[in-house]
Amino acid sequence: MLKLKRFVFRLRSNFFDHLEKAVVLRELKTFLAVVRWGTFAAAGARIGLTQSAVSAQMQRLEEALGAPLFTRTGRSATLNEAGEEAVEMARQIVGLFDELAVRVTSRELRGTVRMGAIQTAQVGMLPTALGILRGRHPLVSVRLVHGSSLFLIGQVDSGELDAALMIAPPFMLPRELLWQPLVREPFVLAVPEGVPGEDWRQLLAAHPFIRYDRASFGGRGVEHFLRRHDLHVEAMLDIEDVDAMVAMVAAGLGVSLVPITRSNSLPPGVRAVSLGKDVFHRELGLVMPREPRRRELLNVLRECLEVAARPHAAESEALARPPRPAS
Repeated sequence: MLKLKRFVFRLRSNFFDHLEKAVVLRELKTFLAVVRWGTFAAAGARIGLTQSAVSAQMQRLEEALGAPLFTRTGRSATLNEAGEEAVEMARQIVGLFDELAVRVTSRELRGTVRMGAIQTAQVGMLPTALGILRGRHPLVSVRLVHGSSLFLIGQVDSGELDAALMIAPPFMLPRELLWQPLVREPFVLAVPEGVPGEDWRQLLAAHPFIRYDRASFGGRGVEHFLRRHDLHVEAMLDIEDVDAMVAMVAAGLGVSLVPITRSNSLPPGVRAVSLGKDVFHRELGLVMPREPRRRELLNVLRECLEVAARPHAAESEALARPPRPAS
C-alpha cells in the first residue's frame, strides 16, 4: 500500500516535470483508450494507431512516471494496481486540458458539441434550447446527429458523440454514462379528425391500431401500457417514427398511442383523445459520459435544455388533459 501511495504521489508531481520527455496529452489519451477498450490492439483500432505504436506510448508513459502501469504476460497486458489508481487522475488531467483549450483561445466560451437527438426531439424542444444557447454563447456550435435512442447510446459510449437527447432507456446504463432527465411527455390516443368519441378504450377497440415499434424505447412503454390494461389490439403497422405514425392517422388508416411533444405536434386532420387517469409518459433526457471531456460545454448545453424543457413540459401536460365538460 505504501508503494502504491508513493506511485500516486509521483503521478501528481511528475506529470508536468516530465513534459519535456515527450509525455504529453497524447499518451494519456492513449492510456485511457486502452482502459476503455481493454487491449492495445482494440484501443489502436479505435484511435488510428498500430498495436506497436500504442505499446510504445505506454512504455514512454511508464518511464516518465517511474512505475509500470500494466502487468505484461506474453502478448497481453492488463492494468496493475498502480494503473488502476492512475485512471481517474488521467481522466481529470485530460479533462482539464480540454477545458484549457477552450478557455485560452478566448475569454468567451467556444467550441463544438457533438450531439445526438431522436427525431421528435429535433423538432420539439431542441430548437428552443439551441436558440437559448446561441443567445448566451454565440461561439458554441453543435454538430447534430440523428438516430434511434439505442444507436445514440452506443455513439456516446464509444466517444463518437459528447451527449445525446433521447428517450430514457428501459435498462441500466453502463457505469461510465450518466442520465440527466429533462421532461416527461404524456401519451394520447391520436385519432382522425372525423372520428367521434372521447372514450379511448372504445376507440382503440373499434379501429385499426398503428403501433409504436416495440423494438424502440418508446414502443416498449406502449406495450407495457397495453399489457397493464389487458388490451389486445390489431396492429396494421409497426412504425418507429412518431411523425410517421401521426401521418398515418391523418390519412385515416387507424389510431395510435403517441407522445404529445408540442402544441403543433398533431397536424390538421388529427385530434388527441386524452387517456385521463390512465395517462402514461415517456421520459426525455440527456445521456452523457460521467466524466466528460467537454464538461463546460456540456454544462451550458444542459442548462439551455433545462430552460427549454420547462414550458415544453407544461404545454404537453395541458394538451393531454381531457376536455372540460360543457357547462
